[in-house]
Amino acid sequence: MERWDGYKQDGTLAGCDLIRGEEIPKGLFHLVSEIIVKHKDGMYLLMQRDWKKPNFPGLYEATAGGSALKGEESYDAAARELKEETGIDAKELIQIYRCASNDTIYYGYICETDCDKESITLQKGETIAYLWLTKEEFLNFVESDKYVQPYKERMSEYLVSIR
Repeated sequence: MERWDGYKQDGTLAGCDLIRGEEIPKGLFHLVSEIIVKHKDGMYLLMQRDWKKPNFPGLYEATAGGSALKGEESYDAAARELKEETGIDAKELIQIYRCASNDTIYYGYICETDCDKESITLQKGETIAYLWLTKEEFLNFVESDKYVQPYKERMSEYLVSIR
């Protein structure tokens, strides 16, 4: 059973636990961290979601990420999720967005890495493939029907900044 801290919309702890799979009470939120990976050579990493995922199966996303576990801050959750889903150890994560939607507070980070591009690992049940794309390919790909569109909306300011 995965436990999360409950939060108020302003990001302060609400003093209660939430359980993955159970309905989140109205007015409460949980944290999700998302990490865009940019290689030092300017290419971006996209991960393909497992076909068995309930949301957006088989589509690509430019983020590794997931829910912060109980007691975990968004930065720590980002570093953990990045390692689990890609095998990349983050030396530094820079926050690029924060937004709330429905029952979730999203924290977006960027990780610049010099990792071996062939060393990306896939997390069973989460990811099934990956792509490295140039900035131009990346910007075009996020507009396609192969990309998870809500992620594009959350990172829209970042996308504008790299055009």
